[in-house]
Amino acid sequence: MKFVFRAFLSLIVFFYTSTGGRIGGKTNGGDVLLLTTTGRKSGKKRTVPLIYIMDGPAYVITASAGGGDKNPGWFFNIRSNPRATIQVKDKRLDVAGEVAGSEKRAELWARLTAALPFYGDYQKRTKREIPMVILRPVSEPA
Repeated sequence: MKFVFRAFLSLIVFFYTSTGGRIGGKTNGGDVLLLTTTGRKSGKKRTVPLIYIMDGPAYVITASAGGGDKNPGWFFNIRSNPRATIQVKDKRLDVAGEVAGSEKRAELWARLTAALPFYGDYQKRTKREIPMVILRPVSEPA
């Protein structure tokens, strides 16, 4: 099952990058970016598609893992090494990731679930509080 899921994600990443986000740039009513982190154990670059919302100039993603009981791997990677790269449509940016504190998380979570109510269902599926991660651009587009 993991193999099929990873193959599917690879396909989404391929189509997103080759079409500048025209294919794969939206899902479930939300805009999608590609997040590339460095593996905390392997040191390898890992790219995943994630729905995002904006908070001023920052991009905000959530470590929902579909309501699973564990945070996704990219979350641990960005906590270990906050520097990452995102692609939003055909624009690439270097970013610094930061886990939102409780007050900011509550504000961002309310905005996210108002726009995309299915995230509320994800929270109901798990006992963990789903983290919100703020990605702040640190350089000009590459």
